[in-house]
Amino acid sequence: MTSSTASLAIRPIQPTDFEAWLPLWLAYQDFYQVDLGEAVNATTFKRFLDPDEPVFAAVAEYDGELVGMVTWVIHRSTWSTTHYCYLEDLYVAPQMRGQGTGEHLIAWVKAAADQQQCTRLYWHTHQTNHRAQQLYNRVAVNPGTILYQIAL
Repeated sequence: MTSSTASLAIRPIQPTDFEAWLPLWLAYQDFYQVDLGEAVNATTFKRFLDPDEPVFAAVAEYDGELVGMVTWVIHRSTWSTTHYCYLEDLYVAPQMRGQGTGEHLIAWVKAAADQQQCTRLYWHTHQTNHRAQQLYNRVAVNPGTILYQIAL
């Protein structure tokens, strides 16, 4: 499965993408002011390539350069007999923002979730991430949930 518009193509991540993916992944971490470290970075990428893992990734490529990435997890739910799809990470390089790249990446995940017969695709973002919320408000519904977490 590959999706493209003009010179933009969305495709599954490949083993040879690590060096081009890593700067996007690190920029995403910088945005959220975290440093996950080399071990997490390497493990995360390996999970994308492992067919036994429920963690997936796709990249946006423009004229041969990776300019965006999206990751998602397929999981069970106590609220459904089917699986849910959690869009975990979405990042678009600054020079590509506002041009539909993020929307194409979300559409890719939606198609993957449909293919897996998921009954829900969902994600969250930080309340200060207003630019992303403009996109999210166009393509999804905010159900009003509030996220709580405990670090373990």
